[in-house]
Amino acid sequence: MLGRRFGWLWAAYAVSAYGSGLGFGALPLIAVLVLHASPAQVSALSAVGPAVGALIALPLGPWVEFHRKRPVMIAMDLARFAAMLTIPVAYALGRLGFGQLMAVSAVVAAAKIAFGAASGAYLKTLVRPEHLLVANARFESTTWSSIAVGPPLGGAAVGLFGPVATVVADALSYLLSALGIAAIGGREAHPAAPPRAGQRPANCSTVGGTC
Repeated sequence: MLGRRFGWLWAAYAVSAYGSGLGFGALPLIAVLVLHASPAQVSALSAVGPAVGALIALPLGPWVEFHRKRPVMIAMDLARFAAMLTIPVAYALGRLGFGQLMAVSAVVAAAKIAFGAASGAYLKTLVRPEHLLVANARFESTTWSSIAVGPPLGGAAVGLFGPVATVVADALSYLLSALGIAAIGGREAHPAAPPRAGQRPANCSTVGGTC
């Protein structure tokens, strides 16, 4: 009913969601176990990183609106993959620092917001309007199951394989998500270019002196 292309999108989302579930709370845990961060630092990591990410995401809104959505989603997945992968690399080299965790948290948060904006718009191009409810229900069920299953498994993985194990899994999930979105295929129409300064939008009417 929803088609093969939706299946690829859903599979990509599921991989990413379960990877994020495994990595839930990984950065504060690394801050405590590896960097021996203070409670204030852990609180800052949990709050400031996403807040800075939200600020970074603000100028991304117009950029996302006027670009094809699938390349944006792939780019945001790859950005999260690259950012998360710096943590195990730095840990292996003994160079991991608290500032890096803050920066990674901000980048991941900003990319998540941009990805969400692009994926919501892209879904509407893949699924007929009467099927959107079913499609969104599948995404929601995937989200909640990943929240229920991921963190306990992530805690077990940290105990068995060390503090950065779930970060590696989370990073790889973004790479697999990007590959899944790339596999959707098909052509995506390029959005209309933004109006230039002083130029009226195409649907602007001067009747009555209003747009």
